[in-house]
Amino acid sequence: MQLSNVDASPRPPVVVEVADVSKRFVVRKDNSLKERIVTLGRAGRRYREEFWALSDVSASIRAGETIGLIGHNGSGKSTLLKIIGGILEPSKGRVDGRGRVAALLELGAGFHPDLTGRENVFLNASVLGLSRAETESKFDDIVAFSGIGEFIDTQVKFYSSGMYVRLAFAVAVHTDPDVLIVDEVLAVGDEAFQRKCMDKIKAFQAEGRTIILVTHSMGQVAELCDRAILLDHGKVVIDGTPNEVIATFRDILEQRRLAESDLAGRAADDPSHAKISATRVRIPGRGPGEPARPGDDIVIETTLSHPTGLSSWLCAIQIDNEHGQVVFGTNTDHERSGLGSLVGERQLEVRIVSPMFGQGTYHVSVALLDPSGNHLADASLTTSFVMEADGPNWGSVYAMSRVEEPGTGEPTSDDPISA
Repeated sequence: MQLSNVDASPRPPVVVEVADVSKRFVVRKDNSLKERIVTLGRAGRRYREEFWALSDVSASIRAGETIGLIGHNGSGKSTLLKIIGGILEPSKGRVDGRGRVAALLELGAGFHPDLTGRENVFLNASVLGLSRAETESKFDDIVAFSGIGEFIDTQVKFYSSGMYVRLAFAVAVHTDPDVLIVDEVLAVGDEAFQRKCMDKIKAFQAEGRTIILVTHSMGQVAELCDRAILLDHGKVVIDGTPNEVIATFRDILEQRRLAESDLAGRAADDPSHAKISATRVRIPGRGPGEPARPGDDIVIETTLSHPTGLSSWLCAIQIDNEHGQVVFGTNTDHERSGLGSLVGERQLEVRIVSPMFGQGTYHVSVALLDPSGNHLADASLTTSFVMEADGPNWGSVYAMSRVEEPGTGEPTSDDPISA
């Protein structure tokens, strides 16, 4: 039989198949042993509540892929990782896998606090499928990677959280896993070790290993992942390219922020308190909702009010990036002539001149302060704007770059940006 239109380069095999997986937990509302005894049987059902952490989740993960799982806290990411890693059983559905799986899920998971670091290396490695002889052959490399050699014979209950993670990650990556599962635990490591871990993950990618990564860093998802899966209340919202999944996640977060801001605004609607209201961002020369470009002025318009009046006051502005890092802050203290009294309601515009922010979404917070710096009213993350940029650049700061001939200052090409 002759086959037509056959793909000459077949896709890599599926190494993890998640099929209609659901996970149910029972949350008890009785607080003591006595209450549990009293409420045994049918009456106890009133004190129990079912919680579905995952609902009909399906995904196929192929060999060599790096998958990012993202979502807000409580969305089911860690539960799904535990099921894939074989730590939890699904209530419904199934997970099929092939190859050796190394899971780094929780701080200190697989470690015994009364054992030394050396003893825990052998214990954890055996859990991950290594023989004692294999562990002995890799032991020096594990200790060198962790960087805690002088404490390797100390009981791990005396380790800091960073030392726990360093040793656990070192063991996991030296078991030669086919599938590496990494939860958000890397966030507790120091910056140098985080970069070391990222380098190791990239080396695994080059070797064709499969990586499933849970992180709140959208930068890591965009940098490392081939695909991303967004979970929300235990359900898959979107499974696609990192950029489109991140964009969907940001839309969900923005909708929630607006809802929470509206609720907080109604709760604070008290005539006896100072208020910040009607804050918005305007980009001169751009239409409503149109992204800003590096170098555009950013105008923040806000309405302030005080019930009894203030003869002296300050307004502070802070801009955070999508990772919660402060990228810019200012206040009106530099206005030497002063802003006059704040009596009743007053509108204020603060213009940020030609900022060179990098591409992404930025969130604006506004505060009303007295001259001593005491906060009278706050509007945290009250509005946002999007910055759009061109070129192979990333980060919180935008700048043009070019490659020059050494010692001449002349560009290697006519392009403003050369690779």
